[in-house]
Amino acid sequence: MKALVLEELKRPLRLEERADPVAGPGEVVVTLQAASLNRRDYWITQGLYPRIRMPVVLGSDGAGVVSAAGEGVDDGLVGREILIHPAKNWGDDPAAQGEDFEVLGMPEDGTFATHLLTTPSQLHSLPGHLDMFEAAALPIAGLTAWRALFTQGELQAGQRVLITGSGGGVALFCVQFAIAAGAEVFVTSSSEEKIKGALDLGASAGVSYREKGWAKEFRASHGQLDLIVDGAGGSDYAGLLELARPAGRIVSYGFTTGAPESLDLFRLFWKQVRIIGSTLGTRAEMEAMLEFISTHQLRPVIDSTCALRDGNQALDCMKNHQQFGKLVLDCSES
Repeated sequence: MKALVLEELKRPLRLEERADPVAGPGEVVVTLQAASLNRRDYWITQGLYPRIRMPVVLGSDGAGVVSAAGEGVDDGLVGREILIHPAKNWGDDPAAQGEDFEVLGMPEDGTFATHLLTTPSQLHSLPGHLDMFEAAALPIAGLTAWRALFTQGELQAGQRVLITGSGGGVALFCVQFAIAAGAEVFVTSSSEEKIKGALDLGASAGVSYREKGWAKEFRASHGQLDLIVDGAGGSDYAGLLELARPAGRIVSYGFTTGAPESLDLFRLFWKQVRIIGSTLGTRAEMEAMLEFISTHQLRPVIDSTCALRDGNQALDCMKNHQQFGKLVLDCSES
């Protein structure tokens, strides 16, 4: 098999030849057809993630075909097209992950490879209307968006929601899911081109967060919001309190621009706004997301696809925030 391996921080991944995995008792081998990148993969290469070990094969998202089954595994799985669950050991409490929770691709080897050794419990059926590349774009970003919107954000049809940072994978899934659920969707982004892309998906309006005072301008034009889903944090976070309606919700799933510089606690408690953290999700939430995608015939927004051997170019694209949608690797072209 071939794999993209992180051997040293802040250095390019190396395409490496490795022995093909062999399925032991209770295990399966998946021949991967496609894998997709997440911001997490870039953070790991920069040393900005806990529990980093090297060498390691990065990648949490993947789709492929079960090519071998070990002892005790149903032989009927062999030949089945599947989607990889991106994490394991969530724990017994659906409200929050346990101490043993792990995301695929660190510390264990992930999907930036031609083959993956895993277990049947980590497999999902593909939505029938999606190809391998579209399916591979789903797990991390789709599941993160699903939990943020519906489990933590309690989004309902007819509500007004702001999705910040439209252009990234999670944000675009939030846009697609919220529109399909009957919400009115607004977005922020760094570029007019990405705002137009969100409008083409069905968003009602968008604003550039590079404009000084954008939050006050947004409120004057569009009013307040039931829900705000944010993955950026940073200096703009304080303005989100101004945009949330009384008893509104702000769900945070990341902080790509750093920690908030300030937070108006008076405004927070006086408006009775709830700030809620969110990350990934359970297997049950993944299944609910896949069913929703099938019911509404949604297709992920894919920015570009490249061969596995060109994975470093895709990481550079992510580093520079150039993409609109998901970056996908063709694992069959190593």
